[in-house]
Amino acid sequence: MIRALFLAACALAAAPLASAQVTVIGGGIARDCYEAVKFGLGRPAEAEAICTRAIELEALNLTNKAATYTNRGVLRMRQGNYDSALADYAIAKRMKPATGATWLNEGAAYIFKKDYAAALVSLDKAVELNSEDLYAAHYNRAIAREHTGDTQGAYYDFVKSKELNPDFPQTDAQLERFTIVTN
Repeated sequence: MIRALFLAACALAAAPLASAQVTVIGGGIARDCYEAVKFGLGRPAEAEAICTRAIELEALNLTNKAATYTNRGVLRMRQGNYDSALADYAIAKRMKPATGATWLNEGAAYIFKKDYAAALVSLDKAVELNSEDLYAAHYNRAIAREHTGDTQGAYYDFVKSKELNPDFPQTDAQLERFTIVTN
């Protein structure tokens, strides 16, 4: 029986992926919020205000309202307002609990806060829900796993991220840090 030992060459310095926006169908302010997140339009604080106006003023169906909370959370996270982002993700999850992007972004926020155990819960759910950006869910989960001491799990998540998106260079950089030693 061959056992593999996975060694990470250095401490993980990678930032999580945190821009998995949720599509808003139709027009209006909520669509402007979505496009601000997706395309990085304007300053995050200005874009956040657009999302807030959409939440407060537009008559949105449940799906679009949940998406707008998630998108505002992404903008808040980009500004370093992780607790506010997490509050938005919690609201979005109550409205539409099966939206993988919300769980993915929640996991990223927890990574930024260095709460890796909580990040794993969210990222496991994002993977379970087959999040649209599944490669990012595996990438972020690898970061959280490595920080909790699960080097082997981290390696396999980086490999899965690479498999799902071969053109994502951050995964290559992470995989280069690992050495596999067989016994």
